[in-house]
Amino acid sequence: MAQKWARWITKQLEAESFLYALETLELGVSRVLALIVVVVVISATANLAWTIAVELFRPPFGIFRTSLIVIFGLILDVLIAMELLENIAVYLKRSVLQVELVLATALIAISRKIIILDFPNTPALKLVGLAAAIAALSLSYWLVRRSSQELLNKE
Repeated sequence: MAQKWARWITKQLEAESFLYALETLELGVSRVLALIVVVVVISATANLAWTIAVELFRPPFGIFRTSLIVIFGLILDVLIAMELLENIAVYLKRSVLQVELVLATALIAISRKIIILDFPNTPALKLVGLAAAIAALSLSYWLVRRSSQELLNKE
């Protein structure tokens, strides 16, 4: 009887140590991802600043030769990267992935796609797909936001 208990306790300890190792790995990978995204945010911001500076100081001065759509796309790239960094930071703080934040990031990403889209040369089926994705993400975001507000009101 004592041996059965000893084996059971040993299995539990092994399981806990395995889960601890997995948590440690997840945190390590999250930290590496955070550092990578920081580099991406800095690089994307520098690229945006460089693009604007080149456009402003190239004769004729103050005239944008690069399409504003391209510049807006670069701005949204920085915002998307910052949202991803926020997702990782929240995960590192709470070890929980916030669905609302992920959906907001996805909405920004699809908004970027719509802003830079060449509508006349885009197949109708692709436009329908983008519209469906926006509708699904918007509805999901609304539902998650509404349920979290209801939880806050109950407390």
